[in-house]
Amino acid sequence: MQQVRAQRMRGQQARVRHDPAPSRLSYRVQRWMLTPGIRLGLRIGVPFFAIFAATSLWLADEGRRNDLLGLVADVRSSIEARPEFMVSAMAIDGASESLAMDVREVVPLDFPVSSFDLDIDAMRETIAGLDPVKAVSLRIRPGGILQVDVVERQPVVAWRTREGLSLLDETGAYIGELPAREDRTDLPLIAGEGADKVVPEALAIIAAATPLDGRLRGLVRVGERRWDVVLDRNQRIMLPTEAPVRALERVIALSEAQDMLARDVAVVDMRLGARPTLRMSDNAVKDWWHLRKISSDRN
Repeated sequence: MQQVRAQRMRGQQARVRHDPAPSRLSYRVQRWMLTPGIRLGLRIGVPFFAIFAATSLWLADEGRRNDLLGLVADVRSSIEARPEFMVSAMAIDGASESLAMDVREVVPLDFPVSSFDLDIDAMRETIAGLDPVKAVSLRIRPGGILQVDVVERQPVVAWRTREGLSLLDETGAYIGELPAREDRTDLPLIAGEGADKVVPEALAIIAAATPLDGRLRGLVRVGERRWDVVLDRNQRIMLPTEAPVRALERVIALSEAQDMLARDVAVVDMRLGARPTLRMSDNAVKDWWHLRKISSDRN
């Protein structure tokens, strides 16, 4: 009987098949390994961290670090010193001789110099800071030439202040000092505090004064709000704050019609447009009083 039972049990065990499915832990590990991020980390991250760790360990030695830095510096120096990267001269276009000398003075360079050692932006800002410079551009031309293209401010008026004479451009920007008025008699003269802030208006008034046939001596800014037109023979036209050009044109029209400015008129006051006022010269006033006295004596 025991033998029969043993045979039955062996038969039942033989009929039981082995389950090929993985265990739950094995299944989860396989699914985790199939995740794209994990696969990417194993393919790239592990080698990267291994190389990083090895490099860090190698660079931990100070002697090795110094040798590496020296090698990099030598390689960089050899590249920067190549002939194709060397700048041997500076060319300045668009500037007068004096301005070109100022540019070379504010940007002193010891040629030849590597183009890698030139701070083009800082040089541009330095040159643009010069008063006569309106605009500037820098570039390195083939052949190792540092090309500086300058747009120089052009003086349009001479400005007289308590400190002396100055040259201004069409925007009122300061260009430089004028040693003597005789050096630039071709430029109109303006004077007064704040005149540099309204140079465009002054130029419009000067253009409107063209029919005066060269009698204009200059403009004076009064109270930083209006202009006086100064003519020869000590005549003066006091213009209003608003529409000064129109007021001057009105005075010129009256003068052309009645020779007003050819008479003994000292001041033409146009500050009140509705009521222009004339002020006679001292000689004219004396003559008028003399004639009046003679007339009264006769009566």
